[in-house]
Amino acid sequence: MSDRESGPTVVFVCLHGSAKSLIAAEHLTQLARAQGSSLRGESAGVEPDAEVPAAVVGGLAGDGIDVRGYTPRLVTADLLRSATRVVSFGCPLDHLVVNSRFVEQWNDLPMVSDGYETARAAIVARVERLVNDWPAI
Repeated sequence: MSDRESGPTVVFVCLHGSAKSLIAAEHLTQLARAQGSSLRGESAGVEPDAEVPAAVVGGLAGDGIDVRGYTPRLVTADLLRSATRVVSFGCPLDHLVVNSRFVEQWNDLPMVSDGYETARAAIVARVERLVNDWPAI
């Protein structure tokens, strides 16, 4: 993950910061780069895991994304303030966000623990729409 200073950033937030938000952030960055965009994704959690689950590490590796050195991190008000947009996977962020018009809720996606491939496909489809619509957002 890159440093936030280098371009517009979408911060994805899920409960543990190690599955949905990480899949979304990494795929957003990869898709944006492929389109020549400086848009980047970052991941955070309300209750971050100590490490990324093996299924997520393996699944992302299958897409050419290496997250073996990534440690999930806690979402903070500062992180959200630095974001161009925030996407929450079912996590209430009202206590951290001042301007909620930049927050999207993606609460209807499958759980990664119920099947990585199904969850990944749904997350990536949403991320693709976000990247493709970015200039209009």
